[in-house]
Amino acid sequence: MNLFDQNFTAEQLQDGHLIAIDKPLHWTSFQVVNKVRWHLQNHCKIKKLKVGHAGTLDPLATGLLLLCTGKMTKSIEQLQGQEKVYTGQFVLGASTPSYDLETPIDQYFPTEHITAEKIREVAQQFTGTIDQKPPLFSALKKEGRRLYEIARAGETVEIASRKVHIASFEMTAIELPILSFRVRCSKGTYIRSLAHDFGKALDTGAHLSQLRRTAIGEHHVDNAFHLEIEENQTQAQYKEN
Repeated sequence: MNLFDQNFTAEQLQDGHLIAIDKPLHWTSFQVVNKVRWHLQNHCKIKKLKVGHAGTLDPLATGLLLLCTGKMTKSIEQLQGQEKVYTGQFVLGASTPSYDLETPIDQYFPTEHITAEKIREVAQQFTGTIDQKPPLFSALKKEGRRLYEIARAGETVEIASRKVHIASFEMTAIELPILSFRVRCSKGTYIRSLAHDFGKALDTGAHLSQLRRTAIGEHHVDNAFHLEIEENQTQAQYKEN
């Protein structure tokens, strides 16, 4: 389904509407919000329309992004608190400062000791309520500064761990050094940190190479709209913002 083929009314949007988007690769969540707002305002001849999203997805992630319009924006916090489902891939034997492909590999580690049995055994350690430190390359703030700003400046800072809940964490394919996974987790869980910590628990390194959000609560990406924008247009907008 292409979002730009849908016929929304101004009244419907101002009263509040939930729009599920399948976020394209390389787009920030903020860019998706801006693009959708611009389209809806122009299509419905609305001078001003409130649009917000219920849970950020990194540029290198794809999948379900819930957008709220008008009065529905009051429900954003409630939507953000719902359980989320992700699929993706970890790469064992190498780490990056950002825990994903935003930054280049900085260290390599042996993987000869790792078996499929060991991988599944260690995965069980990451279910239930666990302590997790957010990545330094994240949008969280420390003393008024975004953590990624601190990281890009080459500075170091102590990051406090926090409790997150992982309802399920399973390996859907093991083709070393690549692990395909599916995880169901609470708000605030960083899958990049899960990759990093999982690698350490296996006595190696690991980073996140693919990530897709497939569900938020009862909402599933299979029912989401596509933006269906040409790749060169996507790249151009990504560079401009």
